[in-house]
Amino acid sequence: MFKDLDPILHSQLRLAVISLLIGVREAEFTFIKEKTNATAGNLSVQINKLKEAGYIEVIKQFKENYPQTICKISKAGIDAFEKYVNALESYVKPSGQ
Repeated sequence: MFKDLDPILHSQLRLAVISLLIGVREAEFTFIKEKTNATAGNLSVQINKLKEAGYIEVIKQFKENYPQTICKISKAGIDAFEKYVNALESYVKPSGQ
């Protein structure tokens, strides 16, 4: 009846990052940091976990001699988010109500 929730996405900050990326497809680290109110260190760790899971791609480059990190949601990330939302619905609307 109740579906398993993806432990990668069941973290508030990781879910916030994926939710942002679902809407914009890609974003700079500073934008994500601003929108989530996370510390740079914590956000970096959580982004790395999402990257290791294959849910996002992280591109590190330089823009005007400053380091820039861009996060892009992957097809696997989109699929995982959709599955997570469907699993949550099994808790909100049990027994197909």
